[in-house]
Amino acid sequence: MKPLVDAHCHLDLYPDWESLAEECEANGVYTLAVTTTPRAWPKNNEVFASKKYVRAALGLHPQLVGEHWRELDLWERYLSDSRYVGEVGVDAGPRFYKSLERQKDVFKRILQACAQAGGKILSVHSVRSASIVLDMIEEHLPKDRGAVIMHWFTGTQSEARRAVELGCYFSVNEQMLRSANGAKLVRLVPIDRLLTETDGPFVQANGTPLRPIDVRRLHPALAGAIAVKADELPEMISKNLKALLAWPAPMADCRRLQGP
Repeated sequence: MKPLVDAHCHLDLYPDWESLAEECEANGVYTLAVTTTPRAWPKNNEVFASKKYVRAALGLHPQLVGEHWRELDLWERYLSDSRYVGEVGVDAGPRFYKSLERQKDVFKRILQACAQAGGKILSVHSVRSASIVLDMIEEHLPKDRGAVIMHWFTGTQSEARRAVELGCYFSVNEQMLRSANGAKLVRLVPIDRLLTETDGPFVQANGTPLRPIDVRRLHPALAGAIAVKADELPEMISKNLKALLAWPAPMADCRRLQGP
């Protein structure tokens, strides 16, 4: 069985999240378990520390910054123990616009801390804020100090090209490919910068949240969008993940997913 890749999933938001991690192990699903607040990270890290296929990412979700921005100090305290960072970024949608300036301040500090530490891999949220996010990445996170995965990217085509120029990867989910614009954006991205994700439990099928194993549902649509054979896609995505994980990680205490 070829390995699968779920580069962005909120495992700890499922009621059976610990057994779900075992499901990832049993089915060979390389899963980046993003968190929404720093307080959630220690338990995630403890549960996943012994896993081969699952890693916990240290997050401070932009949609929660308005209420949880004071946890940034806690996030900074944990950073040395995590190679993976997410979900972080900026959300300029109507519901969260009132906290936009606070979000930008928090994201700036996150990028600067990652740049100082070096060797981090970030899963970044950029709803209605792609230009803001890309400006901040360019200013505060040099290419040789951190790697960025643009999660569920919904920016313009020119913003997508700019993200590619900045060295970003893109994690694509089923919902993204349901729109013509999403499929067009995917075709702009070099094949070797693509990863797959579920963004479960937020993305659902027939009212049921997708699980990491369900990332395989995405393969036919993604293969069609980028004109490759569906049975070749898992190996291609696995190679992309391996290349990303081979990116330098100078922090000796940061555990790494062993590439496929």
